[in-house]
Amino acid sequence: MYVSTVLRHKGSEIYSVAPDDSVLTALQLFDVKKIGFAVVLDPAGKALGGVSEREICKAMAIPDGGGRQAAIGDVMTPSVGTCSPDDNLIRIMALMTEKRNRHMLVCDDDGLCGVISIGDVVKHRLDEIMREEEELLKYIDGTGYSV
Repeated sequence: MYVSTVLRHKGSEIYSVAPDDSVLTALQLFDVKKIGFAVVLDPAGKALGGVSEREICKAMAIPDGGGRQAAIGDVMTPSVGTCSPDDNLIRIMALMTEKRNRHMLVCDDDGLCGVISIGDVVKHRLDEIMREEEELLKYIDGTGYSV
């Protein structure tokens, strides 16, 4: 299985914020779109990093409510991992676990083409395991196969 398989199933929509957007703006995007991560893009569309619920929580700890107005560029993670649509999903799962990255930017020759989360990867793997189990049970039962 490959990263492209996950993108095909989940979609490749990319939610983004600008570095000068406020934390509150990102929070509102997260709420409306029911997401937990956004890519931080410069005006030319180049990925500068990412911001997740984790960075938002840290920003909200700024005294006197200053975190809500903090700039995303000040709280984002600049070193978000990247992968290719052609990368092996198991290898990416291991890499995300090892590096403790919950999100990875997916880039092809044309640039950014999607974002995957560890949750997306786990969901895909679980679906795959459930299908395998079903096939094995059919095989054991003798149903679904003809000689």
